[in-house]
Amino acid sequence: MTPSRDISRLIEIMAALRTPVTGCPWDLEQNFATIAPYTLEEAYEVADAIAKNDLVELREELGDLLLQVVYHARMAEEDEHFDFGDVVEGITKKLIRRHPHVFGDENGEKPDLVKGIWERIKAEERAEKRAEREKLGLVEPNKGFLDDVPTAFPALQEADKLQRRASRVGFDWNDARLVLDKIREETHELDEELSKGTPDKDRMTDELGDTLFALANLARHLDIDPEEALRRTNRKFRKRFSSIENQAQRTGTTLEAMSLEEMEAAWQAAKGNQD
Repeated sequence: MTPSRDISRLIEIMAALRTPVTGCPWDLEQNFATIAPYTLEEAYEVADAIAKNDLVELREELGDLLLQVVYHARMAEEDEHFDFGDVVEGITKKLIRRHPHVFGDENGEKPDLVKGIWERIKAEERAEKRAEREKLGLVEPNKGFLDDVPTAFPALQEADKLQRRASRVGFDWNDARLVLDKIREETHELDEELSKGTPDKDRMTDELGDTLFALANLARHLDIDPEEALRRTNRKFRKRFSSIENQAQRTGTTLEAMSLEEMEAAWQAAKGNQD
């Protein structure tokens, strides 16, 4: 079998990998649950390539992510649920339907009009999906207002989504400074717990979670993506810590042999040079 630019070749390769007896033993053992972590990992690697502006790597990572879609579709086809063609048809149908201002007659020249169109159509789609599930005999649970927010999101992203959804019905702060007050309140409660002779680990976990949730809320009010803000700080930390390693090499020592004071001095020097 030879490589090809045609998506059908990728589908054929996946089918061969999943063919009993002649296929790959590892691929044959997999199911939706075991493949899901790889799907998330590949999505993050796509984002990482974009952050590094590495288009060669991006091309490769997009291929890896596409493989995940083909993999899930193949397993669904084996169970006679749907196939890759159904996935493609579903997303093309959704895009056409959600853009009547492009493919239809509706006026959506302004962003706020487009947002209104999307919200209306998404509500219609949810109703149709519910009817489809009921027709197949699938019990549709009574959904709460926040149930559409996936729990598989990274925690900060999930917090942001939950808060944005709750804000639609007015459950929200009306001033970012009030969120800052909440953050101070939560850190004060953490400080009180730490001051105890024997801090309660469960209580500290709860208080720390409340603090992180409030920080995500502040990021939303400041129109800042909390995930991106933390990633930026992570990149900064990597760069500054690398300066400590370089300092160790220049002085003929190791990180393990450096004192905290020496590492702090190298850190502050790197901070001054990078700021």
